Amino acid sequence: MLKVGLTGGIGAGKSEVSRLLVECGAVLIDADRIAREVVAPGTPGLAAVVDAFGEDVLAEDGSLNRPKLGSLVFSDPEKLAVLNGIVHPLVGARSRELEQAAAEDAVVVHDVPLLTENGLAPLYDVVIVVEARPETQLDRLVRLRGMTEQDARARMAAQATREQRREIADIVIDNDVPLADLERRVKEVWAELLRRAHATSQPPRE
Repeated sequence: MLKVGLTGGIGAGKSEVSRLLVECGAVLIDADRIAREVVAPGTPGLAAVVDAFGEDVLAEDGSLNRPKLGSLVFSDPEKLAVLNGIVHPLVGARSRELEQAAAEDAVVVHDVPLLTENGLAPLYDVVIVVEARPETQLDRLVRLRGMTEQDARARMAAQATREQRREIADIVIDNDVPLADLERRVKEVWAELLRRAHATSQPPRE
């Protein structure tokens, strides 16, 4: 099994890259998706979030109001640390369960937005960083996700810098390109991942 960490700033386009890797044959473990699951209604995770931040972070149907919670924590490092302390251990435990369920020869891609910030690079055989220019990220967040510019800038500022991500990257994917170019680049990266997976599976020579 080859364990791959996939990361990048918010709005850089990790989701598109992960989708293309799955098309190539990767097993995807999406930390964001798991993070939503562990705070679903009725879970201990949601109860812990409400204990920490109050019932104002709940929507009318009892689910987590993610935009409301985001507006509270992404401009306040202390509150963000509290939230991370609740959610990250739950996400980590579920991610390990899914990884153990994958085939022994799988290329398992962990899509982890805060891989750099949380010092998780040593957990992976390969770290892939998806990059886009800050102005591209901002445009995607405002135009495609409906964020206010203020919220988008706050979320970007709360994350690692491009330089910090590059320090831990084994492979960098530029996502400031047309989709056809991105598809070609991802296929190149997939070929490299298969090469590394094959190399790690070979028994040592006598």
